[in-house]
Amino acid sequence: METPFPGTDLRALERRHDRLSAKAEALHAEHGRVRKQLGAIQNFLVLAPAAKDRLEELSKTLFGKILDEVELNLTHAIREILGQDRVVFTERDVKNNRLQIQFQIRNRGNEDEVEDIMSGQGGSVCNILSVGLRLIALSQLPEEKHRPFLVLDEQDCWLKPALVPKFMQLIHEIAERLSLQLLVISHHPLDLFSGAADRIFELRPDKDSGARVVQVK
Repeated sequence: METPFPGTDLRALERRHDRLSAKAEALHAEHGRVRKQLGAIQNFLVLAPAAKDRLEELSKTLFGKILDEVELNLTHAIREILGQDRVVFTERDVKNNRLQIQFQIRNRGNEDEVEDIMSGQGGSVCNILSVGLRLIALSQLPEEKHRPFLVLDEQDCWLKPALVPKFMQLIHEIAERLSLQLLVISHHPLDLFSGAADRIFELRPDKDSGARVVQVK
């Protein structure tokens, strides 16, 4: 039998044919696998925007309940300490898959009069809110990994002296309710917060050592 390529061994051509056929079958199987994977990716890309919107909605719902409670507690703190009928509220948004929260404050009944918490009442509003948020955040940490202990360094510095007793009493009550231990550093006279502290230490000048700590309660 004469081959189509003179001088070529028929057995060699058959072996080459077998190799090419096997390679073709492997490529065909790979093509099918890639097409299937591409279809799954395309289906995911179609669902991705809806899934993202749903996740954002779930995030707002999940943290919304917590934030509602935070707003109530911080509003109570502002009213108790400053004696003003103001409302703390949050604006919530999801950006870059993260929940963004902005705290604001306004007078009750006046939706348009929004005050900057950073400068409100000479900074006292910001100080009160920052203490409240830290107490709340600390209470949410797992007890087996974190000690319930917080240091407040001159958080009453922006408060008028007449407001200090209410401020100290309120954080003392919150700390007891949340089982937190607080160390409060203040430059105000001791009589302004002596009723809201379990122990009081005073730093007194000493001509020999420069300063010494004395327990006064």
